[in-house]
Amino acid sequence: MKVTRREATRRLLGLTALGMPTFIPRTVWGANDQIRVGVIGLGGRGLGAHIPGFQNQPNVEVVAVSDPDSARLTQAVNWFQNRYGRTLDAYPDMRRLLDRNDIDCIANATQNYWHGVSTIWACRAGKHVYVEKPLSHYIWEGRKMVEVARACNRIVQVGTQRRSQTSIRQMINWLRQGNLGAIRYVLAFANKPRKSCGKRSTPLPLPPGLDYDLWCGPAPMLPVYRDRLQYDCSFDWITGDGESCNQGVHEVDVARWCLGEAGLPRRVLSIGGRFVFDDACNTPNTQIIYYEYPSAPILYLVHNLPESRGSDRMPTVRGEAVGVIVECEEGWASLYRGIAFDRQGREVVRFSGNEDHFVNFIEAVRTQDPAKLTADVEEGHISTAVCHLGNISYRVGRRASVAEQQAAIAGLPYFGELHDRFVAHLTAHEVDPNTAILGEFLEVDSQQECVVNHPAANRIVRGWYRKPYVTPELEA
Repeated sequence: MKVTRREATRRLLGLTALGMPTFIPRTVWGANDQIRVGVIGLGGRGLGAHIPGFQNQPNVEVVAVSDPDSARLTQAVNWFQNRYGRTLDAYPDMRRLLDRNDIDCIANATQNYWHGVSTIWACRAGKHVYVEKPLSHYIWEGRKMVEVARACNRIVQVGTQRRSQTSIRQMINWLRQGNLGAIRYVLAFANKPRKSCGKRSTPLPLPPGLDYDLWCGPAPMLPVYRDRLQYDCSFDWITGDGESCNQGVHEVDVARWCLGEAGLPRRVLSIGGRFVFDDACNTPNTQIIYYEYPSAPILYLVHNLPESRGSDRMPTVRGEAVGVIVECEEGWASLYRGIAFDRQGREVVRFSGNEDHFVNFIEAVRTQDPAKLTADVEEGHISTAVCHLGNISYRVGRRASVAEQQAAIAGLPYFGELHDRFVAHLTAHEVDPNTAILGEFLEVDSQQECVVNHPAANRIVRGWYRKPYVTPELEA
């Protein structure tokens, strides 16, 4: 499904016929030319990372911001004025920001469910885009984001910033040279503490000054029964993708990179549940996933609960809370720490170094060379789609006994050990592991980017959108 240059031209002409604005993009910026950036989404990443990440670069200027929450807009404008001594233009509706011809790039820090539509809008408006992870809310829209970026000749970087960590790149190259023998499997994991999102008996009062229609965008406008509107929407399937995609795309991306796997896994199976909390969120807070690749499996582990009931310590894997461990014939390596060990636990090699992901994006834009990107939209799409498949397995699954879980995973290399850990973890919380959700073992069509012979799973692959917050590509 990769787009050739001829096909990209054909699609670009087709988009223009649909009323897409025509533009003549600059072919190259000189070293002293200003690149002007608009930031959409002013939460922790937008305000705390994107604005300084671009404004602090030479000859890069943040000129406008957008958020449907007037309080966040005011906070961002005041913060920027105090720090940089200049006033930003502020827009509740991102479409007004995208209408501006003097803005070259969009820094997209919206919530997950907004990424697809807003990035496509930005590309069609002639902007280059830095978009936060996970790239998409649905697999289908991720592919459409790639196609539109190619058709519009736009540079799109995904915020999987581990791709710019030079120590990981060096370690992967070292492992591929066979220094620890063949890779048996890659274990990716996120043990991040999460609290209950609450379960209200009456809808959450919306903040004054919030345009809730714009905030929901492509998602349905429903009453909110969580205690917090903003971040906890990541743990509701309607607007979010859970820990194994929201955080997990970082680890899965590095694991796939390490294996050199360019496509989707052949099969996927997930087991998990939302345990301990009786709240308004519905994504798993404890989950294990098996991704079957030809070279070696990727195993994923999520713990949002502490080690045991009453504990305040989080589980770890070889002393790490979040990371990627590569198990090889002759030792193992921690990709996040940049350290490899032999079978006796002795350190073999250590790598260090990091690059700035925002700087990498601007360099690619300035030279108009997408090959310079460390996390191109295509790479972001594949890794995000892998995570979505794990969640889709869970979402079409059913409650099953431990015996049924064990029968389903029989013969899967190394996954039995992960399942034993899963059962022990639930038991430590006095949770009956027989209440876990056993996902379906999904066979994946990597070329068509769908699930083989499974209409319910493919309905989730395709996704849902509320008009008018949709694009012709997503309605096709």
